[in-house]
Amino acid sequence: MWGWRRFLLRLFGANVGRGAKVLPSAKVWLPANLTLGEYACLGAEVDCYCVAPISVGAHATVSQRAFLCAATHDISDPHMRLVARPIMIEASAWVCAEAFVGPGIAVGEGAVVGARAVAVKNVEPWAIVVGNPARFLRRRNLQEQPVADASRAPV
Repeated sequence: MWGWRRFLLRLFGANVGRGAKVLPSAKVWLPANLTLGEYACLGAEVDCYCVAPISVGAHATVSQRAFLCAATHDISDPHMRLVARPIMIEASAWVCAEAFVGPGIAVGEGAVVGARAVAVKNVEPWAIVVGNPARFLRRRNLQEQPVADASRAPV
């Protein structure tokens, strides 16, 4: 049903890339403010509160029960007016299970926001952040994939 969900999101104004996956329990408030890159994924029970634009880059993953919250309230205003700011999750980033990404936050390319982390400041590319508030843990380094050696393949 991936194609059907992509179709429905597009019908309501979302910009959805080829191969993007949105699990059936994911919630999107105002799909017209959502952009999903190619092969991006919104996991089970993800909550995208798209009061302002939310963009999830190509091959990025937002895991189960994560909350992307693009709005808050001005607590210094006696009327607590709504303040909306866009969220940008760059390509190949991962927002882990039950993490929170606040309004106006950018998660850099290849970055990881750890499980249950609270990102209230921008996350640098290829950084891993954890905790509440999220703090830098270490750099993310991808391992090289071994090249298959046909001469060593079993017969």
